[in-house]
Order: sequence, then C-alpha cells, then structure tokens
Amino acid sequence: MIIPRLRLFLSLAPLLLAVRLGAAPDADPLEPGTKVASEWIKTRLETARIEGEWLSEKPLLESTVNGLKERAETLEEKRDHLKAKTAKDREDIEAMQAKNGAAVGDLKEAEGRLRELSAKLAELRPMLPPRLSEALELSFRSLSNPGLAAGERMQLTMTVLNRCAAFNRAVTCGEEVLSIDGEQGTRSLEAIYFGLGHAYALDRAAGKAWYGSPGPKGWQWEPRADAARSVAAMIAIYNDRADPDFVTVPATLGQPVAEGASK
Repeated sequence: MIIPRLRLFLSLAPLLLAVRLGAAPDADPLEPGTKVASEWIKTRLETARIEGEWLSEKPLLESTVNGLKERAETLEEKRDHLKAKTAKDREDIEAMQAKNGAAVGDLKEAEGRLRELSAKLAELRPMLPPRLSEALELSFRSLSNPGLAAGERMQLTMTVLNRCAAFNRAVTCGEEVLSIDGEQGTRSLEAIYFGLGHAYALDRAAGKAWYGSPGPKGWQWEPRADAARSVAAMIAIYNDRADPDFVTVPATLGQPVAEGASK
C-alpha cells in the first residue's frame, strides 16, 4: 500500500497549496471549491483504480515470491547434496594441487641443480682428452644456451656423462690433429688413450712421443722422447700389427711417480 499512498499524496499536494494561497479577489468564490472537489474526485477515482490493480496483482506477486522461495530452497538442497557428493573429489583435487605445487618446486630445484651441473661440466671440459672434448663440442655448445629447456638440458647432460663414462672404460687409439705446447702449429699424430686419466701421442716420422694427462690448467702433453719406441710398440699391438706383449711406458698416477703400464 505504500505506492498508492505516495501517489495520493503527490496528487493532493498541488490542491492543498492552491487552497492555502486562495483565489484572486475578482474571482468567483465558489470556483476554488469546485476545482478542489473535482480534483478530489479524480484523485479518489485514481486511488481506487490503483488499489484495485494492486489487489488484483497482489496474489500473482505473492505466488511468484513463494515460487521463487521454493525454487531457492530446492537449489540450496541440490547445492548441499552436490557438495556432499563431490566432497571426496574436491579433497582429491586439493591433494593433487598440493602435489603439483610440490612437484613444481622440486622441478625448479632440479633445474637449478642441473644448471649447476652443466656449469661444472663446462669447467671440467679442458681436463678431458682432446679426442673426447672435440666429440662433445655440439653437446657443450648446446648446454651453454641459457634458454635451453630442462628436458633437453637433462638429455644433453646425460649424453656428456655417458660418453665420458664409456670413454673412461675403454682404450681408444687413432690418428688426430693435436696442438702441443712447444711445437709449431697443429700436428697429425697417433694417439692412444687409457680412459680419462692418461694418454700417449706419437710422431712416428720424427721419433717423438708425448705423455698426456689432466693438468692444473687442462689437458697437457709432456714430451717423452725416451718412450717413442715403447709407444710405437703399444700402438702396433693395439692395431693387431704385433703380438700381444708387456710394454713399459711412463705414467703418473696420483703423484709424480713413474710406473709401468702394460698392454
């Protein structure tokens, strides 16, 4: 009923103001009353019409409100039922999210360690035998890329480690181009490697030999002219050009003490 009363008040306000101000002196004294009565009748008719509309629409509005309340209650029941039904699923999802968060943290930590390992491998590269270092050139170049994905970095790191492990378990022999301190330019020499620890290079024509090993600044070749014949015999045995035999060659193991190496 608030809306009809408000409309009634708005309709009567101009009429009451006109009565209080009064009519002009030369006007008909009954004219204001007639106008007031006419306006009053119109207001009453409008009020009756509005009240009638309100009374006719009120049941529909009340039923609509009740229907909305019932629908809201039904939806709340469905919501509560759905919450109870999916409680276990939501707990599993939260547990999986927690595991994913932990996995992301572990992955970042592993990636950091992998980067450190790659950096250490790059620092150790000068200590590797020249043949192996040259064979791993592409892998080391790829590892130096700061934007390399963690999976690719892991694969390349394992490639380097596996190649180093395989090289360390084998005896490798062949011709290669080496740069040796004290010698002019690069030279094509025969070289035989005993794992990652030491190697021998031979210039058969010049009758020169060198002993190779990791040094303080990287792989180094030391001239050992007295071992040229022994190194040549050892290479011949490796290539099946001589019968197996014991060959004594200089070697440094741990401390600078010469010991015999056999083949």
